[in-house]
Amino acid sequence: MTENGHISDLIHPSAFNKKRKVWIIITVLLLVVLPVSFIIYFFFSLPDVSHLKTENPKSTALMEISLQKALQDGKKYRIKQEWVSFQEIPDLLKKAVRIAEDASFYAHEGVDYDELKESLKKNWEEGRYARGGSTITQQLAKNLFLSPRKSLLRKVKEYFIARRLEKELSKNRIFHLYLNLIQFGPDVFGVQAASKRYFDKPVSDLNLEEIVRLTAVIPRPLNQNPTKSTRWLNWRCRWILDKMKLYGYIDEQSFEETITLFQN
Repeated sequence: MTENGHISDLIHPSAFNKKRKVWIIITVLLLVVLPVSFIIYFFFSLPDVSHLKTENPKSTALMEISLQKALQDGKKYRIKQEWVSFQEIPDLLKKAVRIAEDASFYAHEGVDYDELKESLKKNWEEGRYARGGSTITQQLAKNLFLSPRKSLLRKVKEYFIARRLEKELSKNRIFHLYLNLIQFGPDVFGVQAASKRYFDKPVSDLNLEEIVRLTAVIPRPLNQNPTKSTRWLNWRCRWILDKMKLYGYIDEQSFEETITLFQN
């Protein structure tokens, strides 16, 4: 103790300054360096998508996850997927899918911010993931590279991968990949395999009813079958037909003849 009795006088100013500098360095590391390092790691961990310009992927993350789950459950599992050219897919099917999944697909750059805002609002109000709001590009990003499990980190990755897809690929190429890889059943992927599985014909030969049925199951591929007439599927088909008539994709006669097939 010093003559005036103050213990603090025993601490040398230089020692205090050194401790202060150490804490400043630690604070900088926590607030700046570590977050920046994480961001750099995050971006370098995102997949390269440039090869998808010309290369059709043989498998996707969703296919692999489905396969692993089947193996764990002791089930026989063989993925059914067959590539078909963009030109062979009926224009009416493309229009139906856009109406149902992403009406502004050709207008946005991978993310529909208006739809995203509405989804966030609804999810916040209900306190759960009640509405997805993912565009066709985001769905493709998820199916190709990510887990279907809902989480904030997955949504962030999905966003940035979608932006990469939009930067590297044309809109038609993104849509082509999506239509060939989207899930239509536990082991069925792509419109060609789905068409042959459920309607015993190539996708190019689908009629309006079959197009609407196939499109309707996209949000629920594991618990809906396009050949069955459940209450939910009938509702979804009627909704798609209403939109197709509204956009002028089908005429009144086609609408009236087909809508009667989806009454509860």
